[in-house]
Amino acid sequence: MGVEGIGARVARKEDKRFITGRGRYVDDVKIVGLTHAHFIRSPHAHAKVKGIDASAAKDMPGVVDVLTAQQLVDDKIGNLICGWAVSSKDGTPMKMGAWPAMAPDTVRFVGQAVAVVIAETKNQAKDAAEAVVVTYEELPAVSSMTAALASGAPQLHPEAPGNVVYDWAIGDEKLTNDAFSKAANVISLDLTNNRLVPNAMEPRAAVAEYDDAEEHFTLHTTSQNPHVARLVLSAFYNVAQEHKLRVIAPDVGGGFGSKIFIYPEEMVALWASKKVRRPVKWTGDRTEAFLTDAHGRDHISHAEMAFDANNKILGLRVKTHANFGAYMSLFSSSVPTYLYATLLSGQYNIPTIYAEVMGVYTNTTPVDAYRGAGRPEASYLVERLMETSARQLRVDPAELRRLNFVTQFPHQTPVIMAYDIGDFGASLDAALKAIDYAGFPARKAKAKAAGKLRGLGFSCYIEACGIAPSKAVGSLGAGVGLWESAEVRVNPVGTIEVLTGSHSHGQGHETTFAQLVADRLGISVDQVQIVHGDTDKVQFGMGTYGSRSAAVGMSAIFKAMEKVEAKAKKIAAHLLEASEGDIVIENGEFKVAGTDKAIALPMVALAAYTAHNLPDGMEPGLKEGAFYDPTNFTFPAGAYICEVEIDPGTGKTDIVDFVAVDDFGRLINPMIVEGQVHGGLAQGIGQAMLESAIYDDNGQPVTASFMDYAMPRADDVPSFRVSHTTTLCPGNPLGVKGCGEAGAIGSSPAVINAITDALGHNKIEMPATPGRVWEALQLQQAAE
Repeated sequence: MGVEGIGARVARKEDKRFITGRGRYVDDVKIVGLTHAHFIRSPHAHAKVKGIDASAAKDMPGVVDVLTAQQLVDDKIGNLICGWAVSSKDGTPMKMGAWPAMAPDTVRFVGQAVAVVIAETKNQAKDAAEAVVVTYEELPAVSSMTAALASGAPQLHPEAPGNVVYDWAIGDEKLTNDAFSKAANVISLDLTNNRLVPNAMEPRAAVAEYDDAEEHFTLHTTSQNPHVARLVLSAFYNVAQEHKLRVIAPDVGGGFGSKIFIYPEEMVALWASKKVRRPVKWTGDRTEAFLTDAHGRDHISHAEMAFDANNKILGLRVKTHANFGAYMSLFSSSVPTYLYATLLSGQYNIPTIYAEVMGVYTNTTPVDAYRGAGRPEASYLVERLMETSARQLRVDPAELRRLNFVTQFPHQTPVIMAYDIGDFGASLDAALKAIDYAGFPARKAKAKAAGKLRGLGFSCYIEACGIAPSKAVGSLGAGVGLWESAEVRVNPVGTIEVLTGSHSHGQGHETTFAQLVADRLGISVDQVQIVHGDTDKVQFGMGTYGSRSAAVGMSAIFKAMEKVEAKAKKIAAHLLEASEGDIVIENGEFKVAGTDKAIALPMVALAAYTAHNLPDGMEPGLKEGAFYDPTNFTFPAGAYICEVEIDPGTGKTDIVDFVAVDDFGRLINPMIVEGQVHGGLAQGIGQAMLESAIYDDNGQPVTASFMDYAMPRADDVPSFRVSHTTTLCPGNPLGVKGCGEAGAIGSSPAVINAITDALGHNKIEMPATPGRVWEALQLQQAAE
């Protein structure tokens, strides 16, 4: 490890512009002739659009045009797609209802757009939108899965009878039932995984420009994967031809999965820019974010775990209902199936698993990937069930887990995943030591004497990251490959540009990716520039999600670097009159091993471009590219322990200690890794204790602002104690596993397990607000 190489705690290069207010976000884009868009959105959860009168609005000051959904239809703009095909257990394909960018005839959730005003200023567009008269015929709505599945319930889509998207299953049902028939004990649990709103710091935005002379579109957008956006916009939505569309995702202020998808607003902005022959800008406000950004989670599950007489797990049965909202989003079909059910084995050696998942339409905002995407839901179910099992079996929760840990690798689970490496016991041991587990009974007694309730909860999570290899995900229905690309350009003076198909929206790629190059060549990170987020500059890439940037994106850079180094060594050997096999790279120089002969990187680069003295047959230049497709997922894992104290008089819960021990493989930059974990822990604690998106029976959102939707604040989270164990991933050349989602995956069950331990019963769901905790205490007192 060098001072700035792999493993060094290098300060983030990109933070200089962010903390000085010099970041360049979509809303900062200024173009001559720019107009502003404001969408007219449905106030109803379910209604027929009977008519739109925009005559008064068109006459208002500054209005350029008012465009309607019917015009989209007339111009043959396509409907939004779901990019992952999942079939029901009877073999029938999923039932995908048509999702137009603006609704021409029927709206299916509050906030769905029916028209858009284009005006000279944002305020003029807003004022004119108030003058657009939309006539609706309100229809009955269903806001919960229970209501949607009830006999005679209103139907959202004619393609989906009974509002069922699919009825899917994984595992061996007969083998699992046989295991349960032999069980000494069966533990069951009903769980709700609450719906969340992503709330990235930067709202979604789009600036679209059409060049009439070139018949070319440019879209600046808040995207996690600009190349995929360009592909989908051209191939499926008929907005523009791919080679006539440039997509730029500049600085993006957080995504958490919610900016993976192509939303209606981007489609409409592009289309409108051609209709009005002017650039069009839309920046969402926070209310629009609550109403239209893809929500996360929202599962209802029944789970059963079978144990033998020695407390070894025999099998697991799960039945989950997953709320899709009003439409299927880009990856929504995969989240409660292949990203959730395939992780239900957790860290445990479970011989057989059978899981059923029913996807359900409701008149609510569409649901898709949110930080962790299926893995938090799986971890929550498994870890809540393990903690409940330990209590009912009257065994120590740490020892029940240890007894059932996978200890031999590789390990094939009964639900597709093949774990390559890990040491789950080491992480648990480190967490137990850090929390002073042996001292907990004394702390609990001391709290009781002070009139407080203490509880301690475990979570031993595992996740699958990288979302690859492409052949594997393709066989499961994915519509795209999930490799990554990189190009390394060594300039004539020895500076380096790395073009990556990954996209950074807070992960620190401009630093960590540069550290890899610096480590390989022995140079400063300041000599390395990372280029991403522009389809005209960067080769096709798959973007950032699923904690794949290091395991897949950096591995592509590693492969490209190998090619660059191989060519550079040939040039150096030629110039130094040495054998290529004797050339080593140290401190920015190419040296002949065992001698004092050396040539600096800038001189090698210059020689490559002047081409005056290259080896015979070598072409000039020093630039190489690579595409990397992993051989397996990566499997970060860890042990989290949360300790809480509850005030019985108010129900207020304080997290008095939180220990997180993670195994992420090799750490490129420990400081950035710890920051990622801290952010994930805050989001997981937010879900466990504060956040929940709620709709009333008519499909009206009750929590559509920060007045009603409680985000975690600084005083809601403790000072985390984070540490690491290490097993190097054998599936990629860097040995990395991924760290971006772990905190959000492991923390929620640890918190709820601690709260239920303090309460002495399981009768509480997320979020465990003070009101809910107080009510749970009253129920307990009444029962006693």
